[in-house]
Amino acid sequence: MSSITVAKVLNNNVIIAEHPQYAEVVVIGKGIGFNRKVRDRIKLSSVEKMFILRSQEEQEQYKQLVPQIDEKLIEVVQEIIIHIMQHSREPLNEHIHIALTDHISFAIRRNEQNIPIHNPFLYETKEIYPEEYAMAEYAIGRINELMHVSMPSDEIGFVALHIVSALSNRHITEVKQHSVLIGDLVTLVENSLDYRIPRDSLDYSRMVTHLRFVLERLRRGETVREISSLDGLMKREYPEMYTLAWKLTKVMEQRVRIPVYAAEVSYLTVHLQRLAQKKEDEAEMEENGS
Repeated sequence: MSSITVAKVLNNNVIIAEHPQYAEVVVIGKGIGFNRKVRDRIKLSSVEKMFILRSQEEQEQYKQLVPQIDEKLIEVVQEIIIHIMQHSREPLNEHIHIALTDHISFAIRRNEQNIPIHNPFLYETKEIYPEEYAMAEYAIGRINELMHVSMPSDEIGFVALHIVSALSNRHITEVKQHSVLIGDLVTLVENSLDYRIPRDSLDYSRMVTHLRFVLERLRRGETVREISSLDGLMKREYPEMYTLAWKLTKVMEQRVRIPVYAAEVSYLTVHLQRLAQKKEDEAEMEENGS
């Protein structure tokens, strides 16, 4: 029967082993290293809840990380990763073991030293990635409970981005850039309209969701069918909002370095006009109320 052979025990939850298919691997699992000795054999059939880091680069990074990390935290992170796997439809990139463990360890140290952190794009992250945000809420809840710490809600947004990165196979830097870009675009809209969009409103949700889908279409290289009659109508009826939509697409082009289809301007204009109308309606209601 296929089995792995223990080469080195890093701690109770992490071992280095010889795998029949992948050669040397790092195996992570609750209690996997407890009472294990070099040359011990572990049946592969019993490693269903373990994670094998196959990439040589990932292995080396994780081996360097483990000695610096509380064993309890490694156990908690594995529980969180199992939860993510059970609640997602896409496979996880194995780099999440390193990225999430490293991030949370650093965040705990920062929290213990009372170094404040602010996540300016928490609302955008929650709106853009609701499922991943819910998983991150679970993660921070378990960390607070099991590690006896009190992590701020800002950390939920950062953990959510790591989950998005692992599920989409995109580097965390790209994922963060998209959240920052959407936040900047919303700010540009608010400054141009001189109107603060309530973060818990349907208008905000629609705007952020639309911007997210524009960026997703650009990333996937999808074409957007242009309806010339709609474009002409938007340009004629709502020239100010059409110009603002054009500015937004130009910002996107500069930041992601991908041309934006002209049709996106028309569809953005529809959302912007709805916001402009909302602002007018609210101003009218205030005027009548006074």
